[in-house]
Amino acid sequence: MGRGPRSLEGVVMLDPSFWAGRRVLLTGHTGFKGSWLLLWLHKLGAQVWGYALEPEGGQNLFSELIKELGSSSGFTHQIGDVADQAALFELVQRSQPEVVLHLAAQPLVRRSYQDPIGTWATNVNGSLHILEALKPLQHTCATVMVTTDKVYQNQEWTYGYRETDQLGGHDPYSASKAAAELAIASWRNSFCGPGAHQTMHLRIATARAGNVIGGGDWAEDRIVPDAIRALVSGQPIPVRNPLATRPWQHVLEPLGAYLRLAQVLACEADPPCEAFNFGPTLDSNRSVQELVESMLSQWPGSWLNQCDPDAPHEAHLLHLQIDKAHHQLGWTPCWDYLTTVQRTVDWYIQHYRGNSAMACCQADLQAYQAACILSP
Repeated sequence: MGRGPRSLEGVVMLDPSFWAGRRVLLTGHTGFKGSWLLLWLHKLGAQVWGYALEPEGGQNLFSELIKELGSSSGFTHQIGDVADQAALFELVQRSQPEVVLHLAAQPLVRRSYQDPIGTWATNVNGSLHILEALKPLQHTCATVMVTTDKVYQNQEWTYGYRETDQLGGHDPYSASKAAAELAIASWRNSFCGPGAHQTMHLRIATARAGNVIGGGDWAEDRIVPDAIRALVSGQPIPVRNPLATRPWQHVLEPLGAYLRLAQVLACEADPPCEAFNFGPTLDSNRSVQELVESMLSQWPGSWLNQCDPDAPHEAHLLHLQIDKAHHQLGWTPCWDYLTTVQRTVDWYIQHYRGNSAMACCQADLQAYQAACILSP
């Protein structure tokens, strides 16, 4: 299958027959995005090997979903650290993946100030450990290495960053992800090819996305779970940076992009082993205050400005250009800002009314697939 015709506006082209029975190694499957992607791959019929740390917190999406997935055929769950190169090598040898989706990371900006060395080790060395473990494979393996939209040297521009713009990062998290981009590109240039020290089997691309929202996120220091915790307890929502602008997108948007990118890498004779931005349309660039007020239109409450002038630096303005993904992959975001917020808040409303996390996720996934997915 080639890239085929360009996708329709607002449509992601996925081929269910590609994923059925496909051996997939998914790192970070116990995290927020990883849990959603695990469910999606399971519904597509993929054979998934998950590798990640234990899920954090007393309440987390993975633990909720696994109650119903259980020991389902098609899913192997392994707890491990990407710092453990030997464990990764053993897992790769056992699973023989045809697709790798690397999501494992230390993903929190504020935590990176508390543990900069650990953040750099996980996000840079962990990525290299994955690639080294894949090197001995003797079959084609499409590898999507997920970084973040924060890899760019942020100039607080009003226009979006392109994949060719300068990498950088003020805080340890952003800088570690920018460094991971450089390390992955260097590894690909050095070890992918026909030489005796190289491999012909790996097709490696990086995916830059961030600021995802959606149901089932209970992580610390993220605006949506912070808001939901406050609303449930009847307290004002604490807002640290009300004027900071972000490209908000529903979690299913970049996940669909990762799946599309993996398909293209696996199936193209000349695959685009490059970096790709995956973000929402310009209309979804809203301030934190706007996001919170949009949430409050569905779940009444209040918010409180807790801006701390002495807090560690965080970027205030960020936007991505996504035309490369549209032209080369046929990918376009589907859900607009209002739909994204509505689906996110409704997930929590339904869950706190007694619906299971699995039922809430399946409802969103079905709605997204109905509106946005086209099989080529």
